[in-house]
Amino acid sequence: MFKKQQNRVRIAKALETKRTSTPYAVSVEDLTVHYVTSKETVKAVNGISFKLPKKRTLGIVGETGAGKTTAMLSLMNMVPDPPGKIISGNIQVGGLDIRGLSQSELKRVRGKEIAMIFQDPMTSLNPVITVGDQIAESLLLHQDISKQEAMEQARGMLAKVGIDPDRAGEYPHQFSGGMRQRVGIAIALACKPSVLIADEPTSALDVTIQAQILHLMRELKEENDSSMILITHDLGVVAELCDDVAVMYAGNIVEYGTLEDVFNHTKHPYTEGLFNSLPNIHNRVSKLQPIPGLMPDPSKLPDGCAFAPRCPYATEACKAQAPYIKHFSESHLAACTAYHDEAFAIKRRETE
Repeated sequence: MFKKQQNRVRIAKALETKRTSTPYAVSVEDLTVHYVTSKETVKAVNGISFKLPKKRTLGIVGETGAGKTTAMLSLMNMVPDPPGKIISGNIQVGGLDIRGLSQSELKRVRGKEIAMIFQDPMTSLNPVITVGDQIAESLLLHQDISKQEAMEQARGMLAKVGIDPDRAGEYPHQFSGGMRQRVGIAIALACKPSVLIADEPTSALDVTIQAQILHLMRELKEENDSSMILITHDLGVVAELCDDVAVMYAGNIVEYGTLEDVFNHTKHPYTEGLFNSLPNIHNRVSKLQPIPGLMPDPSKLPDGCAFAPRCPYATEACKAQAPYIKHFSESHLAACTAYHDEAFAIKRRETE
């Protein structure tokens, strides 16, 4: 036990010497992640950059296959290798260079500095270990406490997420889907991480339970003064929880801004398409306008804009030239080649 305490202190001191002062909870620059196999290279994330200020919530939206989960796993250096490879990029969490940390240092960072609520709690929870022990495991790793104290804290976390503490001795299969998601939240927040990543935390839940989980996540984030990154397909959830929004398509961030920027001053055609795909509550007889086509194969991305084949505003320049970033304000940007094409601008004005 004493040796473990010494090792914990040694690693903590080493991390502090590597930490730099920063106003950002998370800072990512030019992150590129590929999945490399003998047959093909899947370009999952292609040079994304963003900065998340402390105590704010960032929503990452986009269709399945956009690279959202891979990008967030990179923040914890948890991209499965093989076949995943972080090709390039600088990743800082709380001023720590994640890619420059040893495995023992990463073990201390995960759970304490940054934690993740996974999409499917049934597969992320260990089926043969009680939920109380799974929460206590994280506490024992990061705190100098006894097993009894860890279990008491675990029971307290269960109470905090709305589960009877007396159920700490039960197994994941004995809980409903909503309850298992609450257990996942309790594990992720047990050590009060500075950054919480939530990967589709309500996708498998009914609407009533979704509202409860979202309310719980907001309360615990504010209580712990944490920053949060929310991966979701649901723009309604983004509107409810997020301060900033990143729209991802084919491994790129195609639009980024505050909630007001993206929702009220939409600039990218893909973001526009996502909003047009939503039902109109003010006109219930209006037809949905789905985005035509499918997301491109990430192993065979086109030379130009990846969204061009599906974009109603696309020009020949879009198909030939990769999009570049245009800043509309200090907080709002979009990657769209066509913004310098007058024909595009006229056509867009006509449709608005």
